[in-house]
Amino acid sequence: MAEQGLVEGSQPVDLKKHPSGIVPTLQNIVSTVNLDCKLDLKAIALQARNAEYNPKRFAAVIMRIREPKTTALIFASGKMVCTGAKSEQQSKLAARKYARIIQKLGFPAKFKDFKIQNIVGSCDVKFPIRLEGLAYSHGAFSSYEPELFPGLIYRMKQPKIVLLIFVSGKIVLTGAKVRDETYTAFENIYPVLTEFRKNQQCKGYSRS
Repeated sequence: MAEQGLVEGSQPVDLKKHPSGIVPTLQNIVSTVNLDCKLDLKAIALQARNAEYNPKRFAAVIMRIREPKTTALIFASGKMVCTGAKSEQQSKLAARKYARIIQKLGFPAKFKDFKIQNIVGSCDVKFPIRLEGLAYSHGAFSSYEPELFPGLIYRMKQPKIVLLIFVSGKIVLTGAKVRDETYTAFENIYPVLTEFRKNQQCKGYSRS
């Protein structure tokens, strides 16, 4: 039992993997696949129910499915981008469904080189953070301009992840190719966040 903790919803957490006791939630998976054939986008847009195509605005068909709830960008070259899935498996399943739709429309679509390009995760450390102090101490990695954007942008080198850190304690992590990079990046930043935890009793005080 020593190796397990509890998070919201009383889900057990592997504390060896997540020492903070917090597991970032995956919010969006971006993947790509090559259908390996040339596509007539106008024909696809006319025949498929769930597709839109406005070549003056964007050079791809935008197609949506409900399960898994995702959006695909389908290009004339046969390249496809799938966004919106909440897990790697869902992203691959959705991409296969889009490929099948294209096949049913009469194109010899294949399913080549499927790849996860970006994983976006988020979590809440449940305490406010002194962003000015963090930016000052970690200037080499941090960009904080509150008049332009309310969050601190932290560019971690290893793993190569970009974190958006908000004063509320909300964190967004982007740039991972595999989910473990998201988890590792959060565990790396968590001790830093606790170091710059804002003292509720003296809100006007900021230590840099």
